Amino acid sequence: MSGRTEGGAKDRDAADNPLGPRSLAVALALTPLLPTPAFAHASDRGHVLLLPTGYYIAGGAFAVAVSFLVLALLPPAALDNFWRRRLPLFAFGDGLRTIVSLFSFAGFALLIAAGLFGSRDPLSNPLPLVIWTLLWAGFTLLQGVFGDLWSWLNPWYGPCRVAARIFRLRSNEAQPSRLPKWLGFWPAFILFSAFAWFELIDPAPDDPSRLALAAGAYWLVSVVAMLAFGYCGWSRHGEFLSVFFSMVARFAPVQREQGRLSLCWPGAKLLAAEPLPVSGTAFLLLTLSSVSFDGLSKTFFWLGLFGVNPLEFPGRSALIGIGSFGLVLTFVLFAAVFGLTVFVGQRLAGGGHSFRQAAGLLVWSIVPIALAYHIAHYLTVLLVDGQYALVALSDPFALGWNLFGTADRMVEAGIVAGAGSARWLWNLQAGVIIAGHVLAVLVAHGLAWRLHPQASRAALSQLPLTLLMIAYTMFGLWLLATPTAG
Repeated sequence: MSGRTEGGAKDRDAADNPLGPRSLAVALALTPLLPTPAFAHASDRGHVLLLPTGYYIAGGAFAVAVSFLVLALLPPAALDNFWRRRLPLFAFGDGLRTIVSLFSFAGFALLIAAGLFGSRDPLSNPLPLVIWTLLWAGFTLLQGVFGDLWSWLNPWYGPCRVAARIFRLRSNEAQPSRLPKWLGFWPAFILFSAFAWFELIDPAPDDPSRLALAAGAYWLVSVVAMLAFGYCGWSRHGEFLSVFFSMVARFAPVQREQGRLSLCWPGAKLLAAEPLPVSGTAFLLLTLSSVSFDGLSKTFFWLGLFGVNPLEFPGRSALIGIGSFGLVLTFVLFAAVFGLTVFVGQRLAGGGHSFRQAAGLLVWSIVPIALAYHIAHYLTVLLVDGQYALVALSDPFALGWNLFGTADRMVEAGIVAGAGSARWLWNLQAGVIIAGHVLAVLVAHGLAWRLHPQASRAALSQLPLTLLMIAYTMFGLWLLATPTAG
C-alpha cells in the first residue's frame, strides 16, 4: 500500500470541508467523548496463531527451569569470572553532547509543529509515528543493545546547558540535586503511570494535535523541574524516560566508564547495581506490568470477563473504566506476587538482609524480562509503522515534500501477514521471551550471591523467583498466541 494515506495538505483546506470551521472545531472537541473506535497506538496482530503453542509453552518453561538447575550446580567463582570479562574498545569525551542534544531538541520542536499543523492522519503525521514507534518501541531496543544513548539524544540536556550559561548557573553535572531524597523515584513512577494510561487507555493517543499538546507540555514541565531541582536530580529520579532508558541501558553489552567504551556480557552491569528503594522497585515492576496489560487488554479472555463481545469491539472510549481498572490491577498483582516470592525466598535461605534490600536488589533481574517483552510486543509495530515513519518524515507537514526521498515509498504491510510471516514472527517473539527469562534467571543468581555468599543458600533463595519466571514465561507465550480484538 502507498505510504501516503491521505491527500496531503488539501485535507485541511476549508473548501473541502462541508462543515463550517466552528462546527468542525466542536466536532473535534467532542470526538474523544464519543463511544466510537479511536486511533490505535500500534499495529495489532491480524491473525490467529495456529501453531502447536502448547509445545512452545512447555519448552519455554523447561528451558527456564533447566537454566536454574544448571546455575545451582555451578560454582559461584566460575560465574563471577564470566561476568567480569571485558573487551576494551576506545575512548571519547562529551564535547559534542550538548550539540547533539540541541539538534534533538530542534527535531522535537519540528515534530510538535507537525503535530499541530500537519496531517490529521496518524499514519501520515510523523509525530505519533516517531513517539510511539521510533522512540518508545524502537529506541528502547537500541538502549538495550548500545547502552545509554538517551543521555546524548534527549531534548533537555542541551537547552539546560544553554540556560545555565545564560543565567550563569552551575553546569548540569556540577549542580547538586535539590530533589528531596524521600521522594526517591516516585515522581518518575507517577509520570510513567500517566504515560501508560495515555498510551493504553486514552481514547486517541495517536491524534497528532492531542499528542503534540501532551508532549510539549511534558517537555516544558521537565525543563522547569530540571531548573528547579537540578538537571541530574530530576533526570535520574523524575523524568521517566531518562529513568526507564537508564535502567534498560544496564542490560546492554556496551559499557562506558570514564569516557572509555568496552564490551561486556549482556546483563553484566546489572550485577553491579545498587539496591533500589521501594519507589525504584515499583517503577521497574510498573514498566513490565504495563506492557503485559497492553497485550492482555486485547485478548478475548480479558474482554469476556466484562461481558464485551470481542467480535464487536466497542472502541477504546467505551473501555476507559475497564482499562484503568485493569492497568492498576495488573501492577498490584504483579508487585504482590514478586514481593511474595522474594519474601519466601529470603525465609528459605535465611540471612540478615531485610526484605526491602533483597527486593531492591533482585528487582534488577526484571530488566531482561521487561526488555524481552518490549521487543516481542512491539515487533510488528516496528516492522510496519516504522515504514510509515520513513514516509511521514519526508513530508512532515503533508505539503508534498520529499526531504529524504522516502515520501512515495510503498509500505510492505504484508511482512506481518500470512501463514509464513506468522510462523517466523512467532518463533522470533517466542525466542526473545524465553531468552529474556533465561538471562533473568542468570542475573538473579548473580544478585542472590551478593545477598547469600553460600551457593546453596543463594540457589534456595531463588527457587520461588524462578517459579515466578517459569509462570511468566508461559503467560507471555500465551499472550502471543491467543486471539485478540481491536
